[in-house]
Amino acid sequence: MRNIFIFIRRYFVLLSFLALQAFALWILFTYNRFHRAVGLGVASEFTGSVNAQVDKVDDYFHLREENRRVHQVNDSLMNLVSSNFAQVDTTARAITDTLRLTDSTRDVRRYLWRAAKVVYNSVNFEKNYLQINRGATEGIRENMAVLNSDGALVGLVVAVSPNFSQVMSLLHVQSRVPASLKNNNVFGTIEWSGEDPRFLLLKGISMDVKLKKGDSVLTSIYSYNYPPGFLVGRIADIKTDKASGFYNLKVRSAVNFNAVQQVFVVENLQRTEQLQLDEATRQKMEQKK
Repeated sequence: MRNIFIFIRRYFVLLSFLALQAFALWILFTYNRFHRAVGLGVASEFTGSVNAQVDKVDDYFHLREENRRVHQVNDSLMNLVSSNFAQVDTTARAITDTLRLTDSTRDVRRYLWRAAKVVYNSVNFEKNYLQINRGATEGIRENMAVLNSDGALVGLVVAVSPNFSQVMSLLHVQSRVPASLKNNNVFGTIEWSGEDPRFLLLKGISMDVKLKKGDSVLTSIYSYNYPPGFLVGRIADIKTDKASGFYNLKVRSAVNFNAVQQVFVVENLQRTEQLQLDEATRQKMEQKK
């Protein structure tokens, strides 16, 4: 208490000036409309600026939750994309009259998208994997494609537990992905050399195909596992192998594997039927030999 009185005595003149100045400003802004309007404008500008900065800090601490919410919204939207549906022809039917029935078609879902989060990832080995927080209890099974939040190819589910799944990354020396060039639909195979995680290899493209650096490489329609037409990467370097007659194409991956966080697991709902038909055909042809 004694220190407080000493402080007041030492700065009495300054404190008195500040008090009188505040009282004078209060009278000025209270009883003068012009000054009151100006004062309110300045106060609003100041508080608005402070609130904006506070809001930025608040957004930062809630960024993870917001990313999760947006990813779930994207999950719902991706399931509505027309490429996820296949048209089934329903024009073949038995009729008893002579009237011609109008052709009709209906859409049947072919691909189903599920959102997931990466909980483990590696890029420094010859055989790299990701682990995601969705498993068998959420309907995840082996051989489902995995794409990142931008729709670029990440890899393939190769093992599943009740609550987690293991994904073979494109950065895996045993990975083989059917892919095609966007400009001409010529298809080859995407592999990885086991060296630079930024680049993949596109093999099986004949040297008579016209291409250039920057051409997009997409997932192929000739696959049971991967939805077609999604970006794998872009051609970064073109070399030729005259002995084989094929290009050696270096492809810059569309995915930054060092920063993969949110992904989609894509299920081909007709995969089982396709595989059964393929196996039945093989057995049938074998029996005819």
